[in-house]
Amino acid sequence: MGKSERPEHTAPPDIFYNEDEARKYTSNTRMIAIQEKLTQRALELLALPLDGTPRLLLDIGCGSGLSGEALTEAGHAWLGLDISEAMLDVAVEREVEGDVLLGDMGQGVPLRQGVFDGAISISAVQWLCNADRSSHEPRKRLKAFFESLYRCLARGARAVLQVYPENAMQAEMMVAAAMKVGFSGGLVVDYPHSTRAKKFFLVLMVGPSSYAPQAKGLDGADEPMSEDEDVDMGEGGQVRNEGRQRKRHGKPKGSSKSGAQLKSKSWVLKKKAQMRGKGYTAIPVDTKYTARKRKKGF
Repeated sequence: MGKSERPEHTAPPDIFYNEDEARKYTSNTRMIAIQEKLTQRALELLALPLDGTPRLLLDIGCGSGLSGEALTEAGHAWLGLDISEAMLDVAVEREVEGDVLLGDMGQGVPLRQGVFDGAISISAVQWLCNADRSSHEPRKRLKAFFESLYRCLARGARAVLQVYPENAMQAEMMVAAAMKVGFSGGLVVDYPHSTRAKKFFLVLMVGPSSYAPQAKGLDGADEPMSEDEDVDMGEGGQVRNEGRQRKRHGKPKGSSKSGAQLKSKSWVLKKKAQMRGKGYTAIPVDTKYTARKRKKGF
């Protein structure tokens, strides 16, 4: 799906997800499989205690309840928030186990303080980076969202927000907005070397935490998937995982036909420090091999 086809470029979410689109989305087996897989990964990153106790979770941008069903199967109670009335109507018709609430997350999450044990969001928060109406200012809407999300989570709780940033600027804007209101954590990028399988998760903690989420596919491997599986919101996100390069034969990335050298070690260290400062977590540690030129092949 090209940039011009991203849903957030087409219309505001409450208009784009009308009755026809809501039913089509919910009946699409590919979308169902993607939502289930992304929700299961969000639950992994949420890292809830495995003590058999059900938790109360918030599903932001819950849509017709596809992600909520995965939460129910995992044994948790949930409340879903979405801006599309048509999507919520479908969720009610499907008799999902969770409660659903109509609301615009860009105006804040209107829920009681400290009641949720965790929160997830699948393919929704990047919509806040767009000014769909003249009154919308993305930075202010992100601030309102993250401030209210922080308030409604219990102390020590986590939020895992799967997003499709259109570019590095959008990713940085979301990370910065979350850090400014008090969250700790950062951006986890699964399969960072793959255009098709790359997935972005903003993993946030309320208060200090020793939890260190681990990204998948850092060794260059692609996510195993069938031919009909792919992202459901486009492939516009091109946030770089600085300092890592995909293994390949031939000239390393950064070399030209004339034999230009790779960037200097000081340059690489500087860029990695900048990315860590912006909240990215999947940045490789600095070692004696950092920026070392590779040996030529046979």
